[in-house]
Amino acid sequence: MEIDPRHLKRKESWETCDLCMEVQPLVDGDRLRFERTNSNPETNDDQETEEHRSSSSRKSSKEFKRFDMVVDCSDHHFLDGEGNALALSQVKRGWLKKVQQEWSILEKNLPESIYVRIYEDRMDLLRAAIVGSNGTPYHDGLFFFDIFLPPEYPQEPPSVHYRSGGLRVNPNLYESGKICLSLLNTWTGSGSEVWNPERSSILQVLLSLQALVLNEKPYFNEAGYDKLIGRAEGEKNSVSYNENAFLMTWKSMLYLIRQPPKHFEALVEEHLRERSQNILSSCKSYLEGAPVAYAPDSGKTQHENQKGASAGFKIMLGKLFSKLVEAFSGKGIDCSHFIEQEK
Repeated sequence: MEIDPRHLKRKESWETCDLCMEVQPLVDGDRLRFERTNSNPETNDDQETEEHRSSSSRKSSKEFKRFDMVVDCSDHHFLDGEGNALALSQVKRGWLKKVQQEWSILEKNLPESIYVRIYEDRMDLLRAAIVGSNGTPYHDGLFFFDIFLPPEYPQEPPSVHYRSGGLRVNPNLYESGKICLSLLNTWTGSGSEVWNPERSSILQVLLSLQALVLNEKPYFNEAGYDKLIGRAEGEKNSVSYNENAFLMTWKSMLYLIRQPPKHFEALVEEHLRERSQNILSSCKSYLEGAPVAYAPDSGKTQHENQKGASAGFKIMLGKLFSKLVEAFSGKGIDCSHFIEQEK
């Protein structure tokens, strides 16, 4: 299969082009890789480069794009095994069209707290980062997911792997990376809860992970525990689970600081610069008695706050706090105020 050389655009022009374009399959041995082509192949490359520079100059150099195409998926979970590059005979026009639609939906609709990267050489792979929401034990944390779109997609849901760092932060997210979510057909569900080839999307999966899995009371995500909502035993256990979820979240963040996923190194750095003071302040509040995920503007009194955090949690958090200060300082973040408070 020969491809018109005019269709092989340089990467800098891809970064500003519309994602709703033709996708040209390129034969690589007996496997397939993909490149996007401009809908107007006569466009001058020099003109495209200048347009890209102009567009880039309007953005902060520190701003990490919510959606972008990158090169090199060598650390992706699905690179081998079920995520082997699709054979030419496996790729159908409907699959290509659906993936293009998914790209367009993600580019136009991602919230500020979710980031996605697609791959130049593997159209069937994606990687996403989700920021934990305020009011949950996951606030200010980063959670990474590797995604594979099988040949049967969208008749079959995507395969999604949680990059856990070997830690369990949620009943639905296992140390192995397995995810229990009805939308992925890995848990029971009905109606809109399960994957629908006509209506479901990658964006829906990501929003579900953020809102339904990484929620304010993850203890009740466990099968059958929803019956304990509002009961004294259930609510007490929920508080304890939130404490552990917070500890595990920031233990996993220490791992991410040392080994950030490829192409998200800048996001981790930027995120720490923006959120480090907030997370350290939250830790101090928890050490003083505030319950995990407590919002300072919730109107609760200091006396009520002191009922929140358990003694065991404070001991563990004290040790974690010192490690966070050390890790943030190692990244050039000024934590002197918190260091002085520790002395």
